Amino acid sequence: MGRILVIAEKPSVGRDIAKVLGATQRGNGFLSGEKYIVSWAVGHLITLCDPQDYDINLKKWRYQDLPIMPDNLKLKAIKQTNDQLKILEALMNDDDTESIICATDSGREGELIFRYIYEYVKCQKPFQRLWISSMTDKAIKDGFAGLKPSEVYDNLYYSAKCRSEADWLVGINASRAYTLKYDALLSIGRVQTPTLAIIVARQKEIDAFDSKEYYEVSTNYGDFGGTWFLVDYGETKIFEKEKAEEIAKKVTGKNAIVTKIENEEKRQPAPLLYDLTELQRDCNRKFGFSAQKTLTIAQSLYEKRKMVTYPRTDSRYLSDDMIPKINATLKKFSNAANYKEFAQYVLDMEKLPISKRIIDNAKVSDHHAIIPTDSNININSLTDEERKVYNLIALRFISVFYSPYVYNTTRAVVLSEEETFISRGTTIIEYGWMALYKGVEEEEKKKKKEKAEEAVLPPLEEGDTVNIVDAKAVKKKTQPPKAYTEASLLSAMENAGRFIDDENLREQLKESGLGTPATRAAIIERLITVGYIVRKGKALVPTIKGMNIIAIVPEELKSPQTTGKWEKGLSSISKGKMQDERFMGSIKRFVYFLIDNAKKSDTSIVFEDEKKGKGKSHGGLGKCPLCNDGEIFENKKAFFCGNWKKGCKFTIWKNCLDIYGNSVDAPKVKELLKNKKVENITCALPQTGEKGVATLILNPKLTGELELMNFKREDAQAKGEQEVL
Repeated sequence: MGRILVIAEKPSVGRDIAKVLGATQRGNGFLSGEKYIVSWAVGHLITLCDPQDYDINLKKWRYQDLPIMPDNLKLKAIKQTNDQLKILEALMNDDDTESIICATDSGREGELIFRYIYEYVKCQKPFQRLWISSMTDKAIKDGFAGLKPSEVYDNLYYSAKCRSEADWLVGINASRAYTLKYDALLSIGRVQTPTLAIIVARQKEIDAFDSKEYYEVSTNYGDFGGTWFLVDYGETKIFEKEKAEEIAKKVTGKNAIVTKIENEEKRQPAPLLYDLTELQRDCNRKFGFSAQKTLTIAQSLYEKRKMVTYPRTDSRYLSDDMIPKINATLKKFSNAANYKEFAQYVLDMEKLPISKRIIDNAKVSDHHAIIPTDSNININSLTDEERKVYNLIALRFISVFYSPYVYNTTRAVVLSEEETFISRGTTIIEYGWMALYKGVEEEEKKKKKEKAEEAVLPPLEEGDTVNIVDAKAVKKKTQPPKAYTEASLLSAMENAGRFIDDENLREQLKESGLGTPATRAAIIERLITVGYIVRKGKALVPTIKGMNIIAIVPEELKSPQTTGKWEKGLSSISKGKMQDERFMGSIKRFVYFLIDNAKKSDTSIVFEDEKKGKGKSHGGLGKCPLCNDGEIFENKKAFFCGNWKKGCKFTIWKNCLDIYGNSVDAPKVKELLKNKKVENITCALPQTGEKGVATLILNPKLTGELELMNFKREDAQAKGEQEVL
């Protein structure tokens, strides 16, 4: 009887699975035991072929060759990881291998990674699917006890395959068409372009905004205050200074009669559990973390620390089979100093308050919400940034079992000298779930201040008389819309349907957005990398190049309506509600439309070609390792291959080491091209600020990404301790 081959997505996950399965004997690129062999990919090992792989003449970009649309898109090995692929190929087709278990990440992209490998090596062995939501030993054991047949996830694969091929067809053809039209390297994407359009539209609103001065009349009654307002419209703005000053002067020192009192009790339930997008939004608002940084930290808490469940989820609910795990996790928290009091409060309840806001099988798709695992809670082992993210997830998990936050709002209207003034106040009745959050009172005061509701009003009744101690006209300005932050852009991407005018279509697209929770961070980073947007503090601002891109592409490419339809289609494929042929047919028709549009597009817009001019005077740095033909040149932002017009994508961005406290310059690039590495680069860990040295290398894909390896902390260098960044 042969052995079972388990294939994980990355070595670290493979090692964790191997430990649980008792596969402890080391081999070349795998671990083995009596029953199981555990090996791994290194992310994607297989990719779609490039145009020149079909026809060498397609290496050169020419209009007459468009559209590039092979009958069947073929696969090829990624050269830099081919050694591991050969190991997998040998293991998968070995006579001793009886069957295979796909243990790549439980999601659309993880499914694609395995299926592409399986197809490329022409494997015929039967395989099952491991589908787990946390990396604890217990979760892995439970997962192996409940393996699913491969056919269960066939539709997920078809969806992933369509996503991959659609991005290739649109990206390759549109990028070539517009690059050739404008003689500048332009990147066009199925998802990135409509995302850019959202940012550009907001910037246009900001640029066109005409700020106007106005006045508000503020009154002081001694122990509370008020604001003049126009009763019929509820308007507080006065655009004539003289009128505002006249009202203030008229009522100062006069008595006012309370004409109306309105009290309303409001109940605010705890927010829903986190999905990835909501977690990224909160981390951006509270800590200034980028979406990508939050994802990286959450992935570490899942894979390395095993303290949270699978983070790349779009669900904010749990399934009913998780109720026992909820109790187990709460008991763990009851022994953790940071959470003991809060968790014990829930455990002391007669019955766990489960509601549809927590448990709803219908709203759990591939994965449930992000929650803590029931593993040991070792807060001291976490970095400062990991601790911040974990604390959000932990408090959110406990808070959903608490009672609502209850407060009373009071609205008092007073009349003086035929002028009407309004006062608002809030009184907290019960903190409920808000009690879990440190500094809750200060946070609430801040929020109320922003809403002009910070006052706690004294007891008032209709007919009471108050004295206006003072009144003054306060000058203010109308404010433009705010630039997108990553938090607000993630919301816009998630709810892209609201940008659509067609009411019926908007309703259809409620469940679809731009990208998925797992890909939105990468889309934002891609827009920054290609120079279409920049970060200014927390704001994301489009560059001139980004504004120009949106000016030249058709509405169908930049509209969330188109991409939202596609995302909905991909979701329908994964659910077995749409055939992949139908989806790909619409993509191919769209490619023809884009190429035709590029030919007719506005020629009055000119792009500054970043690959031309002064940059080429800084050549001679070495041969391009990607195409093995072009020379590497330098411009203001990057080092690039001179064969870029022929399709070579090799680019090293100068700012790619900024987060590590270093920079990329010509001497470093020259040494990288010659020796493939630069030793003893000084750097600092972005998570902790710890300083040390590392080896700088070119990513094995050779497209220009850099990696820092073998990091040694300053205080650990003598001991020889090192890690991969």
